[in-house]
Order: sequence, then structure tokens, then C-alpha cells
Amino acid sequence: MTTQRWVAGFRAPLVNPAETIKLAEPRTFADRTVRQVVRVAGGGSALRVVLTNRYGTEELAIGAARIAVRKTGGEIVAETNTEVRFAGSASVRIPAGADLVSDPVELPVEAGTELALSVYLPESATPAFSQFPMDSSWISTGDRTGDAAPSDAEETASRFFLTGIDVAVDSDAPVLVAFGDSWFEGFGSTHAGNRRSVDVVNERLTAGWAVNQGIGGNRLLTDEIGEHGLARFERDVLSVPGVAAVWINFGINDLILAGTAAADDLIAGFTALAARAHAAGLPVYANTIGPFAGAIYPGLSLAEGIPVRNAVNAWLRSTEVFDAVFDVAAAVADPARPDFIRPEFDSDGMHLNDQGARAMAGAVDLTVLPQAFQGTRGPAA
Repeated sequence: MTTQRWVAGFRAPLVNPAETIKLAEPRTFADRTVRQVVRVAGGGSALRVVLTNRYGTEELAIGAARIAVRKTGGEIVAETNTEVRFAGSASVRIPAGADLVSDPVELPVEAGTELALSVYLPESATPAFSQFPMDSSWISTGDRTGDAAPSDAEETASRFFLTGIDVAVDSDAPVLVAFGDSWFEGFGSTHAGNRRSVDVVNERLTAGWAVNQGIGGNRLLTDEIGEHGLARFERDVLSVPGVAAVWINFGINDLILAGTAAADDLIAGFTALAARAHAAGLPVYANTIGPFAGAIYPGLSLAEGIPVRNAVNAWLRSTEVFDAVFDVAAAVADPARPDFIRPEFDSDGMHLNDQGARAMAGAVDLTVLPQAFQGTRGPAA
């Protein structure tokens, strides 16, 4: 006899629409259906949906919600379209500042399944959002949750109020939480291609899977964009069901976005994060800070940040505060100009393209992960 449990199959960290620094504009919805596509990293016999109103100042009204297997674009496999309920009700009001987990949905999924969640928002709301999820959403007027395909819909590249999907498993399913910035979120990779570094690591894993808690622009030490890494660590890592290990990528934004953090401060932040993971019984692995000297965007502190990057990377390569350090910087840097990304890996001077994301994932030594990740994937449930 087995005991079924819930583990994270997908995660999406969102940001406060009221933040000053914005990479994309937040949206306000009223009498709108938002259909969002996600790809679950792990499968299970059932699922549940996690919605958030954590940055709201008023209740978030959910008029209806349905989830289905995505066919193509915003179109779903109609016979899989299943109602999502909350404490038995088809509608719900999420209090300001709260998250909400749905009732179990009897929709079995396999690892890599693409799902479409359709949620009807009957009242005005400006929800938490992901600015560059590297996938699409479709916005329609009225309650269109039952439609097989969106018609007269606006396609957008942001994600809203959906922060997770859990899957029900009855076998060992360890979760590696990829916790960091845009080098995890995947900016620079092919839109809707699922070619982020975390996706590639999932291709390589033979047991368990990784969920992506990367926020483009996120910093380890300072809020905006998103709560800083040390502040969101408990929610976005320790509270993830099934978490068995942590993989972090921070630093670039602390060095070039709105000033440059001191090397000692970054080292102290990394050390504190590692200590908190270990206190929770989790191994934690860090990436070296990737090159950014070729960044094409104005107003960044490139000249000031480069020497600090080199100093912090020297510490990362020698420290023992982490269970392992993956030298991503060396894997993607131009050998002739190590502060720059190799041309064949470069997207915009500070982000990786698909080939670069694959090289980043290739720098991860999977043999150092806990034994639970070293087996062979069995049945999902």
C-alpha cells in the first residue's frame, strides 16, 4: 500500500505590479478570461492549482476556472477540459495577501505535459505577474473558460496570478528548486520553446525533476525586481512541496542594476543563503556569476560590476559553504574576452540564447545531487 503525496510539478514566482522598476507592464482585468500555458516538469495521478493574491490590496475574485491539456497555441484538447474547484465551489474570493490551493483535479499528467489553465476574472483586478515567463497567455472578454480555442483573444507574453501546479505521486519524486534570476527564467531563449537551462537539466535528470523559481531582474540582496532572494527563500524554496535540493543563480543584477553591491556584501548574502538551506537539511549548489560586459541596455553599472564579479567568482570557486559550485561563467564565457559571453551563446550581451542555456545546464554536475536524483524515473503515480 502506498501513501500519495503532493509535490511541485511547476512553479512560477511572480512580482508585485506596484514595483517601481518594471521590465513589462502589469495588467488590469475585469470580465476577462485569462488562459495560461504551463509545462509540468513532473507527472502525477492528479493535480492541484496554486493561485496568489499576495500583493493585492483587495480580494481577488475568481469566477470560474478550468484546466486542460494544451493542443497547440491557446487551443486545448477539449475532452480534457476539467473544472477546477475551491473547497467544493466553482468560484472563490482570494483574500488580499493570500495564496489559494485548489481542490484536487482528477486529470493525470505525465512529465512534460503542457497544460492550459483558464480563469475567469469577473471583477477589476491587477494581479501579481511574471514579466518574462517565456510562454504565452490569451486574454478574452467574458467567461470563456469552456472554449476549446480562444477567439478574438489578445496574446500576451506575461503570466498572471498562477504561481504553481502540484502533482500527486506515490513514488519517490525529489524536486530540485532552481532559485535565482533571468538565467533561470530563461530570457533570451526561444519563446514557448522550453529551452531554458532548467528545461535542459530536466532532460538530463533520470529521477526527480527541477522546478523553476527564476525571476528576471531579481537580486539576492535588494528588492525590485521581485522580493530579493534572501527575503523570498522560505516561500520559494523551503515551502515548495517535495524540495530535496536547491540550485542558485544570483549576482548579475546585484552588480549592474541600480548600482553595484560590494563583494563582501554579496559573499555574506551567499553565505547566509547556504546556511539557511543547510539548516533546513537541504544541499545547496551555486553557479558562478556569468559574464555581462556586452550588455546592450543603457544605464547599467557594467564597468563597476565587472571587477566585483571577478572577485566574487574567485570566492565561489574556492568556498566550501556550498555543497558544490558549478562554473557556469567559465562554460559560457568568451575565452578571448572572459567578461563577455561567447558569441555563439549570446542573446543580448547579458543573457544566453538556446545554445548558451544548454551549455549552462551542461556545467551542472548531476552526480553531486542527492541519491534520490540518481535513480531511474518510475511511474508517475
